[in-house]
Amino acid sequence: MFTDSHCHLSYPELKAQMPQIRQAMRDAQVERALCICTTLEEFEDVHSLAVEYDNFWSSVGVHPDNEGVTEPSVADLVSRSALAKVVAIGETGLDYFRLGERSIADMEWQRERFRVHIRAARQVAKPLVIHTRNASDDTLAILREEGEGADTANRAGGVFHCFTESQAVARAALDLGFYISFSGILTFKTAADLREVARFVPLDRMLIETDSPYLAPVPFRGKTNNPSYVPYVAKLIAEIKQQSVESIAHSTSHNFETLFTGVKA
Repeated sequence: MFTDSHCHLSYPELKAQMPQIRQAMRDAQVERALCICTTLEEFEDVHSLAVEYDNFWSSVGVHPDNEGVTEPSVADLVSRSALAKVVAIGETGLDYFRLGERSIADMEWQRERFRVHIRAARQVAKPLVIHTRNASDDTLAILREEGEGADTANRAGGVFHCFTESQAVARAALDLGFYISFSGILTFKTAADLREVARFVPLDRMLIETDSPYLAPVPFRGKTNNPSYVPYVAKLIAEIKQQSVESIAHSTSHNFETLFTGVKA
């Protein structure tokens, strides 16, 4: 019934518990998960999960926060995206949260990395998994500069994952043809503004995720997250949208199938 559209099951604290996590997923009616890649070095581990389990899929990409790792080329991303069960390019995007003593101008390497991912995604016609933090203006600007937009026939499209931005940013992302994914943050007491964004985002453009092992929803906040907790996100959205949990599960799972082609279980 439910689909976790973004998780990091290759991380040691989750991979070591895979039998228990998969049983918990079955018990919670979480039928599918997209395992997200954050470096080329970890891609083999991420992809092996998708190959081993029939209800897991994989992405390929390098997270904007990761430094001191192999810098991806378009060719690197394109070649790996051709492998079985790789359905997305990312996690990619921009993150200006941890600038330290650096300026935004110093982050040109991050913007260029983002452009590489966009170009690869457009070349292989697979969607982008976008991370943006304290950088929404540049994220949107680069997408537009690289040719993304709802009226572009060959756009890659994709999803703004773990969305925490404003309604204006959500509207801009939707106008570009992207989906919006909500995580356990939506259940936090401090997330009233984000719940209003969830109210605004149309259900046919919405996904749900855990971002495991991070951001466990209430009532598990502070614990290690896993895909079996994604129904708690769906339950909160059901309250916001005044619909049944089953309808939220159906809609978000259908959206997952629409965005990431080839993931029908």
